[in-house]
Amino acid sequence: MEAKQTVFVNEFTNGILDPSKEMLGPLKDGGHIVANTAPGCWGPMITPCLRGGHEVTKPVFVEGAEVGDAIAIRIKSVQVTSMATSSGNDQAVDGRYVGDPFVAVKCPGCGELYPETKIEGTGPEAIRCANCGEDVTPFVFTNGYTMAFDSDRTVGVTVDEAAATHIARNGKSFMATPENSVQNPVVTFGPSDLVGTMARLRPFLGQLGTTPSRPLPDSHNAGDFGQSLIDAPHEYGVTKEGLEDRTDGHMDINRVREGAVLICPVKVEGGGIYIGDMHAMQGNGEIAGHTADVAGIVNLQAIVIKGLTIDGPILLPTLEDLPHLAKPFTTKEKEAAKRVANMYGVSKLEESLPLSFIGTGADLNEATTNGLNRAAKTLGMTPPEVMNRATITGSIEIGRHPGVVTITFLVPVHLLDELSLTDLVRNHYEAIG
Repeated sequence: MEAKQTVFVNEFTNGILDPSKEMLGPLKDGGHIVANTAPGCWGPMITPCLRGGHEVTKPVFVEGAEVGDAIAIRIKSVQVTSMATSSGNDQAVDGRYVGDPFVAVKCPGCGELYPETKIEGTGPEAIRCANCGEDVTPFVFTNGYTMAFDSDRTVGVTVDEAAATHIARNGKSFMATPENSVQNPVVTFGPSDLVGTMARLRPFLGQLGTTPSRPLPDSHNAGDFGQSLIDAPHEYGVTKEGLEDRTDGHMDINRVREGAVLICPVKVEGGGIYIGDMHAMQGNGEIAGHTADVAGIVNLQAIVIKGLTIDGPILLPTLEDLPHLAKPFTTKEKEAAKRVANMYGVSKLEESLPLSFIGTGADLNEATTNGLNRAAKTLGMTPPEVMNRATITGSIEIGRHPGVVTITFLVPVHLLDELSLTDLVRNHYEAIG
């Protein structure tokens, strides 16, 4: 099949990232993906026929991407289309799942696994088993809110019970749910525990990555969420070693937004780029467990990097999102550093550019160790050297609690040369004087 310059995506998985399934495309190396993404988290979480906790796009095959390569994904634009959404803290409902409420929902009435559902009215008991009519949602809110957005999608305001109920009755319309999406709109629950709270929008992609080398539930394609798959009693259980097949596409890092570049590992032929779980905004850590899930339109460019073998993603944030210590040096700063070097007999200053290595694990300590080791392995450094560089020329920041971090620091250019990354990184930050 001839590769395309642009692949338009409006199809979704059933929540499982399965490398044996046919991909969309193929996409030319350097081509664009334009996708209408479905809301993640809460909508899929209350839709038992979805088996991964999210509803991401079908993966796209990229021409020339082979196992052991990497794909640089330029995030050209991220546009929110939802007019409103609901979110909040979750609590699983016992008796309605097998081992994991995100993955294997079981109807408490008829016992059907992954049951189809219907919506009856509004409120937390509105999601019913299509077979027996039993309340089948595996999650409820402990504290929830419904938020409406302005027409420019710059601010949101949480609404009262009356407005939340109005939105709930027209859920798919308010959430702009894509036509091929099967999820139940979370606004159906109509939560209104927060009223009149304002929030700024800064949309980003909670899910962006490549297909893992074994079937994995989409929300569990990460080192923290994936822990619940280890020896799980459902069909998608894995060993601890099997979790290493993940690609960490589910990051919930708020810097994976318009203007950033994400470099992803290729663990199956064609890479299999998938997208989803757009969030309207999120503070570092996503400490509530969830944030404002929205539908949206995304434009990405995919560039194959031959021979760059990495285990997890590497992020090039926007200049604004870089930690202060990791920002490229200005000409004035370089001149000052050169004067100091001359005073102390340092013959050559190190030229460097910033990278953010993603680390994931069961908790933040394990995620930090994972990120440090990934950086060290990729760059040919020792972990202690990475620790020093991240301390004086960068920062470690929480992506998602409990176990996603970014290890950001200035990397010597000669090491980027060896990885064929210098031009990509330099061009990304070329506006710096």
